[in-house]
Amino acid sequence: MELRERIQAATKEAMRARDGQRLSTLRLIGAAVKDREIAKRGEDAAGALTEEDLVALLSRMVKQRQESARAYEEGGRLELAEREQAEIGVIQEFLPRQLSPAEIEAAIDATISELGATGVRDMGRVMGALRERHAGQMDFGAAGALVKARLMG
Repeated sequence: MELRERIQAATKEAMRARDGQRLSTLRLIGAAVKDREIAKRGEDAAGALTEEDLVALLSRMVKQRQESARAYEEGGRLELAEREQAEIGVIQEFLPRQLSPAEIEAAIDATISELGATGVRDMGRVMGALRERHAGQMDFGAAGALVKARLMG
């Protein structure tokens, strides 16, 4: 089942189960998908989102909620931070399995050796290959720091 269909099926199931919080998050996902489709129609005629586009959108939504939860925790608003964490859990159900730190390091090492990367100049090629192979499976901000460290040292 394709990602969009999984989201729609989960929305219907949340309605049947009368799970308000889950339904609210799923509706936010649906609205974000529709907004992105409308924006994409301006870029090209089709306007259809690919699976990669959907994964990138969901990853951004998770990242936004993580930042919000952190801000709420720092501000002492724990109930709002918990709500953000709950939304993160629902969104992550539709993302590919996240790689463990050891798997991320192994993927970085394999990509560096495969491309024959020797210095920081090759960082763009390595990051591009990682994004292509592991979209939605790792935090590329953290991975970028690891790649840089490997290429420098």
